[in-house]
Amino acid sequence: MTTTHSAIGITGVPAAASIVSVKPVVLPAPERGEDLHVRVSAPVTGRDLPIVVFAHGFGSSLDGYAPLTDHWAAHGFAVIQATHLDSKRLSLAADDPRRPEMWRFRVADLKRLLDELDVLEAAVPGLVGRLDRGRVAVAGHSFGGQTAAVLLGLRVTDPRTGVAEDLADPRVTAGVLLATAGTGGDHLTPFAAENLPWLRDVDFSHMTAPTLVVAGDKDDLPLTTRGPEWTTEPYTLSPGDKSLLTLFGAEHFLGGISGYEAAETTDENPARVILVREVTLAYLRHVLGVGSSAWDAARAALTGRSHPLGRLESK
Repeated sequence: MTTTHSAIGITGVPAAASIVSVKPVVLPAPERGEDLHVRVSAPVTGRDLPIVVFAHGFGSSLDGYAPLTDHWAAHGFAVIQATHLDSKRLSLAADDPRRPEMWRFRVADLKRLLDELDVLEAAVPGLVGRLDRGRVAVAGHSFGGQTAAVLLGLRVTDPRTGVAEDLADPRVTAGVLLATAGTGGDHLTPFAAENLPWLRDVDFSHMTAPTLVVAGDKDDLPLTTRGPEWTTEPYTLSPGDKSLLTLFGAEHFLGGISGYEAAETTDENPARVILVREVTLAYLRHVLGVGSSAWDAARAALTGRSHPLGRLESK
């Protein structure tokens, strides 16, 4: 097997392959008021491809996060991304009645992607029959991280009903949560409590699926008084097999994962982005049963504070 050498000193990952990406695949979704636009990316060769469903952060779209999603696809995964209702492309009015339920529409979007795998597979030339539907992970950044976490067992108290439903999806067996919000409560800022009601009351105690949490130690969001520690709570407060990658000096966009030329990145650092994509790829390969050598090497390379870019721990 041909391999490439990792920037953090790990080996065992196949060389990048050419990928094919099709967009938009349009899924009718009358109940959300907008058809669901989807991007599907996959290597042009290979079979039994594990699936990663990715949820973008607030305001982004199916075109975001190419530094991660292209990398995963080039190394053997089928990656599926949708444009959620909060995307700037849709420009929902401030008083749109769907806004308070935005978090729920996002979760439904991800479930629809899994429901419509036949359609999505058929939309990509040469992809039919190459997906492994028994190996599915979910990933997301920021608001997308919370969306992904709900499929893994996170419970969000609906601000309209006061009920925290179990919306976990048994088709999803693992996750990657990037710069994802922690618990709600009195430490939320007034802005967050008023405008982001899905943050007020969340419960990680049921999020038992294996998950990698990625957090920046300088990610001091204006939504909470907890500081950067807030985005480590998906790791510290959830049970079961979890890992935490802490990035030294990283802010909310973790060096620039949201796009190659994304204007919102405040801590641009190509080396940091390389680290994130390599560790997440190693984790996805490990947790979905593709191979664990790269993950073992990453854990060895990032133990304690021996590496200048970050630290990896597990429980």
